Amino acid sequence: MRTSRRLQNVLIGAAAVLVAGTQLLPDHEQQGPVMAAATALITGKPLTVASNTPAQPASAEAATAIDAQTNDAVAALASKVRKLSSDQALEDAFHSYFAFKSEHPDEVKKPLLYFVDYGLSSTEKRGYVFNMDDLAIVDGPFTVAHGRASSSSQYGVPTKFSNAFGSDATSLGLYVTKALYTFHGHTGGHPYSSVGVRLDGVSTGFNDNAYARKVVAHGAPYVTPTRAGRSEGCPAMEPSRAQRLLPQLANGAMVFLFAPNSNWLAGDPWIGANGATLAQAS
Repeated sequence: MRTSRRLQNVLIGAAAVLVAGTQLLPDHEQQGPVMAAATALITGKPLTVASNTPAQPASAEAATAIDAQTNDAVAALASKVRKLSSDQALEDAFHSYFAFKSEHPDEVKKPLLYFVDYGLSSTEKRGYVFNMDDLAIVDGPFTVAHGRASSSSQYGVPTKFSNAFGSDATSLGLYVTKALYTFHGHTGGHPYSSVGVRLDGVSTGFNDNAYARKVVAHGAPYVTPTRAGRSEGCPAMEPSRAQRLLPQLANGAMVFLFAPNSNWLAGDPWIGANGATLAQAS
């Protein structure tokens, strides 16, 4: 049911974007997967899909399983999470998690998902860590930083997202966590150190430069229990929380950075129909 609607909505939404000549994100310099699908639909040429971009799950059974897992997770956790910027946020996060895990089971070694709703301001608690096996909240909500170029004011809602080098902006989408290491940064002209976890972006075209950009999860003194300053694109958290959480998240957990941004929602390969439907309505 959901699978057929997903394919139809993605292609229709992409075709509409193609006809209108709309770009994806301001810093999005390559054709996204949805645009490619629309082009293939119109021209009749075969669609070439990136290695980490699933056109569809391997089978109807896999798609049904992903939908069932997503629905179960939303049912178990939605009532325990404070108001988010979009009713679709958790469903998009959980669907992306299970879709990637279905395609790349060897890469998802831990059942933890670090979720951030960047549709909320940096003075709000917008971060959670979920255990996707137990369908429980490990920690949260808590404050999380966004990139300094993603908002015009120090404390506000981020509105600009980029995958570009040197952008100092947050990149939306799904990530796989890599190694734990000692992070070194500067704030207010003073150096500091914290634990950090490297992030590998797997939302093609939207965050797949993150590892090379050195976008990481880390602790930062400019993040407090009541507000978060701005980073260079990293989803930074309080230092004490980083010391406790990041060792658990390292090497095979997942991260999902959400915002109600229609261009990203329509193009992220792991979201599916939800994003395309929201984009058409916005």
